[in-house]
Amino acid sequence: MISQKVKLHQKQVLNDVGRLLDFSSPQVMGILNVTPDSFYDGGRYHTINRALKQCARMLQEGAAVIDLGAYSSRPGARFISEEEEIKRILPLLKVIKKEFPNAVISIDTFRALVAELSVQEGAQMINDISAGELDSTMFATVARLKVSYILMHMKGNPQTMCEYAQYGEDILVELYSYFVRKIEQLRKLGVVDLIIDPGFGFAKTLEQNYELLNRLDALNELNLPMLVGVSRKTMIYKLLGITPTEALNGTTVIHTMALLKGANLLRVHDVKPAVEAVRIFNQLK
Repeated sequence: MISQKVKLHQKQVLNDVGRLLDFSSPQVMGILNVTPDSFYDGGRYHTINRALKQCARMLQEGAAVIDLGAYSSRPGARFISEEEEIKRILPLLKVIKKEFPNAVISIDTFRALVAELSVQEGAQMINDISAGELDSTMFATVARLKVSYILMHMKGNPQTMCEYAQYGEDILVELYSYFVRKIEQLRKLGVVDLIIDPGFGFAKTLEQNYELLNRLDALNELNLPMLVGVSRKTMIYKLLGITPTEALNGTTVIHTMALLKGANLLRVHDVKPAVEAVRIFNQLK
């Protein structure tokens, strides 16, 4: 059983710097990558004008959050310096906050300095693929900034994670223990607003991803909002023998399954189909 210190009944509402994101109904997070090498949309939004148009489109289609990323985390992605990540992300963030002042902006980074500078420019949420493993100052930084924090399960880093897709007898037990440990560390620092992400595709084989999906509802015991990010990923297109470009239908199928198992936030490239999936799911309820 999970310890009472972790089980704080926050599944419904997440505080977002004075605003509330209501997870009594699932929400959609739109992906906006300003990277040249992301597996699906690398290079599409490398100019501020293109990125702004995509941001406007996702907000219009119903995205509750825009997740802005400047470091590709696909398997084997090229390492970039902290300076390069800042150079990519801050100018666009400034323009987005000017054009869309009410938009909730998440920053996809594992670096505390990138997180801090982004929050200074108006970002309200940090999406950390490493849950503090790749920057030992991240937890303290998030606690000090008092922003919402997404902690994902991964082993290794984007360059090495494929080598670490090894688990004991039960992958869910390992993930559950990982999150309990991380959540208790964050609680001790005073971090209140947390979202967990099981990390589909990160240090997990195709078979492990589907085992995780099949038993995803086990993580509801943590009683925190849960993000699911499967949009056009390898677990879909390799299984079906297609390309990421052709993987929207498979993505929607998995989104539906994830919603039925307790997902609260879908991180997606295609906002409109995900919003429609949520509407149908809500009708079932």
